[in-house]
Amino acid sequence: MFRIASAVALTALVSTAQAEEFRWASTTDPQTMDPHAVNSAPVLGFLNNVYEGLVRRGKNMRIEPALAAAWEPIEGGLGWRFTLREGVTFHDGSAFDAADVLFSYQRASDEVSDTRSWFAPVSEVRIVDDYTVDILTTAPNPIFPDSIANWMMMDSDWARANGSTLPDKDKGSYATLNANGTGAFRVTAREPGLRTVLEPYDGWWGEAEHNITRAEFTPIQNPATAVAALLSGDVDMINPVPIQDTARLAGRDDVAVIQGIEARVIMLGFAHDHEVLKYGSDAGDPNPFRDARVRTAVAKAVNVPAILQTIMRGNAEPAAQLVSPAMRGFSLAHAARPAFDAQGARALLAEAGYGDGFSFGLKCPNNRYLNDEAVCQAIVSMLAQIGLSAQLDAMPVQNYWPELRADNFDMYLLGWSPGTFDAEHPIRFLAATPNEEKRLGSWNFGGYSNARIDSLLPMIQSEIDDSARQAMLDEAAQILQAEAAYVPMYVQPLIWGARANIALTQRPDNFFILRWVTVD
Repeated sequence: MFRIASAVALTALVSTAQAEEFRWASTTDPQTMDPHAVNSAPVLGFLNNVYEGLVRRGKNMRIEPALAAAWEPIEGGLGWRFTLREGVTFHDGSAFDAADVLFSYQRASDEVSDTRSWFAPVSEVRIVDDYTVDILTTAPNPIFPDSIANWMMMDSDWARANGSTLPDKDKGSYATLNANGTGAFRVTAREPGLRTVLEPYDGWWGEAEHNITRAEFTPIQNPATAVAALLSGDVDMINPVPIQDTARLAGRDDVAVIQGIEARVIMLGFAHDHEVLKYGSDAGDPNPFRDARVRTAVAKAVNVPAILQTIMRGNAEPAAQLVSPAMRGFSLAHAARPAFDAQGARALLAEAGYGDGFSFGLKCPNNRYLNDEAVCQAIVSMLAQIGLSAQLDAMPVQNYWPELRADNFDMYLLGWSPGTFDAEHPIRFLAATPNEEKRLGSWNFGGYSNARIDSLLPMIQSEIDDSARQAMLDEAAQILQAEAAYVPMYVQPLIWGARANIALTQRPDNFFILRWVTVD
């Protein structure tokens, strides 16, 4: 059975069923149970089942009330007032109130937190009363509520009592292995790399749409093993389905293939701020990737249509920008990506003084994105055709992010899904000049910097007029393309597999939400 997901969601129709256990698997185990320690989709997607924010995204990806029952702009436009939901309790039974919001802001915005850049527009958080909080911004910020859908609230007393006042993504803390959220499910067992067990929280404030009595997540890195587990009934759902197995699974009556397009753009990034190359036979020589002509040559040399046809098997769409066409703020004026042009790439290299090519290092994960290592291997071959010798170093994602943060790369692979579903998001995280004080550019590993991009960003964030805002986003897209700051390649597909008796919703951010699962 084969199902095609819409751009926002897919939900199978099932009859009312008795409560059941549910087991699912994915390639990546969440690194932590701490919602402020690691800003990555495997962590945030998983913890959306356990912790909650002031707002959340529904099945249609629209922002809806969660721990805040309502919100409105503060007079003058410099912030938002959130009215909190009363009667909410954490999994240990303690009450949720404004003090927990303030604590969660202080914790999530601290310099040791991987989520601190979310709060770059925030100047202050004020408690008005036990159930009212004002979040003040440095300028009008009409998209701020959209930007905090994954900011999750922690119990201040629980965190302090367990020595987890601040997140620690390196050494870990009590909150790394344990959780105390307000969400529909609570963690009852956590064995990193092996399994995580969740059970429904009886005291949840919301109305359950699931019939799960127990859910168990198992990371399975080997794609063939994951498919075998699904077919044998050892698991009820896998994410992702290996592309090469999609057609075979779709032909079975006992399995459903749920397919859509993710919000994630897969791209190449460069070491813009490195003076010299770090890898390959030319290590120590001046860094060619500081020259936009060299970066543009890479963009022309990567044959994206061939990657989509041979590796992704027609299941992905080409990308020209840091966001897909489905995102708010996508620039229609810059929708075309550079055509494959090996001859033009060689000419640019010669013009830049690298007619004989050079050797460098390419870092790549091997278990984070669909076919990530295979894509990188293809890129190595394509770049060799223009005289660039890439030394590929592919590794598990748990080792990959530390390598990038330690500047151990010349070029690297990155996937980006904008949490706000808005083009401002990757500009803030990927294109703004890294600035810890301003909480900008936190995922701009290569240190790309452009003064005009930096001046456009606060104007984009505060502009209320849609046409004026889009004009600024168009300009930003033009600059990023002209300078080949990154090389966007394609929008990653979503391919999930489930037993035929499972009903679920597939969101384009690739977050799997248990409270929408029914076992028939």
